[in-house]
Amino acid sequence: MTILTRLNDYLRAHRRASVFDMASSLDASVDALVAMLATLERKGRVRRLPQGSTCSGSCCKCNPDAVVIYEWVGDGP
Repeated sequence: MTILTRLNDYLRAHRRASVFDMASSLDASVDALVAMLATLERKGRVRRLPQGSTCSGSCCKCNPDAVVIYEWVGDGP
């Protein structure tokens, strides 16, 4: 299974997540994921949420202004 497939599956399952959480869960570098997420965003599958958005978790340990969150949108057009 490719990292891109695993990224798709992760976001489908979690609906939204921070780049850091995805990198940690997928054992991938943040830089590699940012590039893949940009591709998925162009395809209409994910969207980057505005600064200050929360991951929808309830831990509240992160400063929302310092975290980049992406949300699964769907399989695109």
